[in-house]
Amino acid sequence: MSETPEISALRREYVAAGLHRRDMAADPLAQFHGWMQGALEAHPDDATSMTLATADAAGWPAARIVLLKHFDHDGFCWFTDFRSEKGQHLQQNPKAELMFYWRGLERQVRIRGQVEQLPHADGETYFHQRPHGSQLSAAASVQSHAVDHRETLEQRVQTLGQRYAGQQVPCPETWGGYRLIPHQIEFWQGRENRLHDRFRYTRVEGQWQLERLQP
Repeated sequence: MSETPEISALRREYVAAGLHRRDMAADPLAQFHGWMQGALEAHPDDATSMTLATADAAGWPAARIVLLKHFDHDGFCWFTDFRSEKGQHLQQNPKAELMFYWRGLERQVRIRGQVEQLPHADGETYFHQRPHGSQLSAAASVQSHAVDHRETLEQRVQTLGQRYAGQQVPCPETWGGYRLIPHQIEFWQGRENRLHDRFRYTRVEGQWQLERLQP
C-alpha cells in the first residue's frame, strides 16, 4: 500500500503543561468534573461530545458521537432510540467505552464500563425538555433502520406535528436513556515529543486504584 504524503507527513506538537500524580484527585469523578469544567470554559459547544464505542454479540465494533447529558458517581448518561444500532448492541453486549477529546486542551478521557437502561421516567423528563421539532423527529424515526426516501420521514413528522399541534408529544416507549457505570477511567494529557502523560483509575473491590501508563 502506497502512502499518501499529504497525510503521512502531518505532525502536531503538544505544548500543554504536564500531568503529575500529585495533582490527580483520589476520586476519578472529581478529576473528570474538573476537566469537564475546563472544557466547558474553553469550548462549550463541543465539551459534552463523546465517542460511544459498542460491539455486537459477534464482536464487531461500532463507534459514533453522542452527547453526555448527565454524570455523577452512579455513571455517565445519554439518550437515544433503543432500536438504534447502539441500542441493539447494548442489548446483546451491555459493555461500552466513552471517549472525550478536547483538542484545544490537548486532553482525552476514556471511560469503560457496564451499561444499563435508565428508568423510563428519566427518558420522559429529558424528552420533554427537547425542542418540539426534535421530539417530533425522535418519535417519527426508527433510528439506524433503512428508509426508502427522506420524504417518508418528513411526512411522518408532518403527520405527528398535525396530531400534536399545541400539545406535548408523548415520549415513545422505545426512546430513553442509558447509564455507563465506570470500571476504568483514563486521563490523557498531550506532552512534547509524544511523551504524553496517562493515568488510569481502575475500580477494584469498590475502591479506585491509580497507575501511570506509558504513552
